[in-house]
Amino acid sequence: MEVFWYIIASLGAGIGTGLAGLSAATVMVPILIVLCPSFAGETGAYQATAIALASDILGSAVTSATYIRHKNIDLRRGWLMLVCIISMCTAGSYAAFLVGNVVLGGFTLILTFCIGIRFLVRPDTSRKDGAAKGERLDAKGIAISLFFGLTIGFGTGFVGTGGGMMMLVVFTAFLGMDLKTAVGTSTFIMTFTALIASVSHILIHPAIIMEKWQVMLICIIVATLSSLGSARFANRVSNRTIGLTTGCVLTALGASMIGLQYRELFHSLITRYPIVYQTLVTFVRYVVYIGIFAAILILIYVIFHIPKNIFRKLLHIAAFTSSIFVVLKGENWLADTLTLIIFALIVWPVLSAAERWKGYGKLFVEKNTGEVKSSLLLLFLSQAVLVLITCGLMGKPYILVASTAAWGIGDIAAAWVGRPFGRHKIRLAIADPKKSWEGSLAMAVTACLASWISMCMLKIYSPSAALIVSLIVGCVSAFVEMCSKKGTDTVNVPVMNVIILWLLSFVF
Repeated sequence: MEVFWYIIASLGAGIGTGLAGLSAATVMVPILIVLCPSFAGETGAYQATAIALASDILGSAVTSATYIRHKNIDLRRGWLMLVCIISMCTAGSYAAFLVGNVVLGGFTLILTFCIGIRFLVRPDTSRKDGAAKGERLDAKGIAISLFFGLTIGFGTGFVGTGGGMMMLVVFTAFLGMDLKTAVGTSTFIMTFTALIASVSHILIHPAIIMEKWQVMLICIIVATLSSLGSARFANRVSNRTIGLTTGCVLTALGASMIGLQYRELFHSLITRYPIVYQTLVTFVRYVVYIGIFAAILILIYVIFHIPKNIFRKLLHIAAFTSSIFVVLKGENWLADTLTLIIFALIVWPVLSAAERWKGYGKLFVEKNTGEVKSSLLLLFLSQAVLVLITCGLMGKPYILVASTAAWGIGDIAAAWVGRPFGRHKIRLAIADPKKSWEGSLAMAVTACLASWISMCMLKIYSPSAALIVSLIVGCVSAFVEMCSKKGTDTVNVPVMNVIILWLLSFVF
């Protein structure tokens, strides 16, 4: 079974090297020390680093050769980094042997995750005011190269990882190289640093060759071939594609490896605090539901080219039904509430990063900048409060389900009927002048049907009693939506429906 993980680790390492100039250890070391029992000993992480460095020699060499062939290398701005990094590799390697497995392994796992997040947030690191290829270093560039070169060199020898990524950041953010030139230059440097660091590791701990030569051979062959293939791919696609691909892989890898490495800690935490496990289970179900629903809708949008305003409301279905799903399929009301809060806090930074993507504006119709992320944040937080009230304090989950269904489906009907067919605008002083009687009538009817079906399915009332309650809810939903301005119906309608359903629960 370990051979399988050797191959997976080497494939991941080669792809990371070819795509973004990452050192092989960034991917290889976490997999070896977490999933392979033979690397679980006191010097396991040190041996894993040595094997990763050895795999990096040919992998970086074939990668840099590919980038050189496409003229994506700039040693005039990278020579000083090369000298500094090489000079510090041996010192870092010896320090790593003294520190041992705990610091080395934990640092590598966390670094993997952080690198992945960094790529997702900013997949293209190139600067608009980048330096011309072959331009000489000025005084500032020399100072930057000396500082980062010495620190990266020591770090490369110490943990065997992060050198390629750090060089990539320095070359793009500080020395003005474009992404592909930075990758080519960093992999050229890594060819030599990997050679020096791996030899240092083996000389300090010769048992690596005797005990792990078969592992080393497998990893070197697989990593080299995958580096070559990914480097050729990287030179044919955009910088953004490279960054996003690498970010997704490393974020998932880092998160899973951290989970495996600290599984005993997580197990003790779950045993002591059951709500942690319950929230985790609920959150996973919730994310899977939203992910599948959103993916299906996006696929429909791409295939059938449906109008943007209709697609916006289809995504609206995924959003509002998610709170119904979490109440019906969650572990308990507290786990449901925490899940909605956590997801709301995640949505904001994710969509903030996505706004930089050119396709974001094509996918989402925004009335003003930031409107989608603001409305979703408001929706999920308000639904979390309503879950707390209806399921926790009242003990009546059906109120949340019926009130949310009435608002969500009713709002969609109001938009789909009111915009194309709304000939008669509402002239009341308290009403939004953009709303029409046709749209409000559509909302009243569909909100009534949605709440009636919900209550009948949950068997809260008899069909006749549920119909009376639903008629009231439908009218209230339409009235509140009619009076809500600037998108406040996201909160106003569900809240008022909750109040009405709670009051009616004392009558029926």
